[in-house]
Amino acid sequence: MRLPKFEYFEPKTLEAALNLLTQNGNNAHLLAGGTDVLVKMRNGRLKPKAVIGLQGIENLNGIHFDSGKGLTIGATAKLAEVASHPDVLKHYPALAQAAQVMANVQVRNMGTIAGNLCNAAPSAENAPPLMAMGAEVAVANLQGDRRIALDQFFRGPGLTAMEHGEIMTSIFVPFPVPKSGASYKRVSARCGVDIAAVCVSAWVALDGEVCKDSKIVLGAVAPTPIRAVGAESFMREQTWTQELIETAAALAVQESKPISDVRASADYRKKMVAVLTLRALEQAYERAIKN
Repeated sequence: MRLPKFEYFEPKTLEAALNLLTQNGNNAHLLAGGTDVLVKMRNGRLKPKAVIGLQGIENLNGIHFDSGKGLTIGATAKLAEVASHPDVLKHYPALAQAAQVMANVQVRNMGTIAGNLCNAAPSAENAPPLMAMGAEVAVANLQGDRRIALDQFFRGPGLTAMEHGEIMTSIFVPFPVPKSGASYKRVSARCGVDIAAVCVSAWVALDGEVCKDSKIVLGAVAPTPIRAVGAESFMREQTWTQELIETAAALAVQESKPISDVRASADYRKKMVAVLTLRALEQAYERAIKN
């Protein structure tokens, strides 16, 4: 199917992009990497009259790390750049893993973390590790900017907390606290080529052998990426044992709400939540004791 006719804009400043977005109203759509937008346009699911490219805007493509604050990823930074960035690999290996295994080389060389989040698919690969590590997104409009905690960002399939006329400018991830670690696990029908049938990220903070805090985030098993808050609460202030994490994995299964589709059945997804949550917690623990 051919692309629908549209007018393409490539503003050089954020202000110009925001003005274009406001002027064109509901007829406008933003483009960062284009790996989701162009596919939707080609199959007729998206028919914008104006497409606003963000790649030409200065300062949106950077990846900046500050050991006193944390990691800031610009909205147009490529997945491949995030996956190979030395500071991401060293301090945020779960995020690097998610970016490394997503889709294929061509998509990673074009797609962006911000685009993956704004697409708001239930299976968004980068959402679980970012949510587990307490990430926030910065969005801007003509009146100013604001931050949204990522675990409050997703409202439904394809729906986010962003308002009309807003552009995501960056993602911020705080610096890891001492004795904490995060992990990301996924399963799909065709390895990295396919969208995740189930993905799980876990983050834990330790005090000796006691789990002081934990976050478990599940992807592709609910209308949005979700935190398994019951499993998280169960783990807090408990001595770390195999029984503890097995019970937490079982609780995470109870909190999942999967459907059956072409990628997997609901029953299979529930089984994989248990397996992947256990593996993610084990790896998060291994990273925490070394941190």
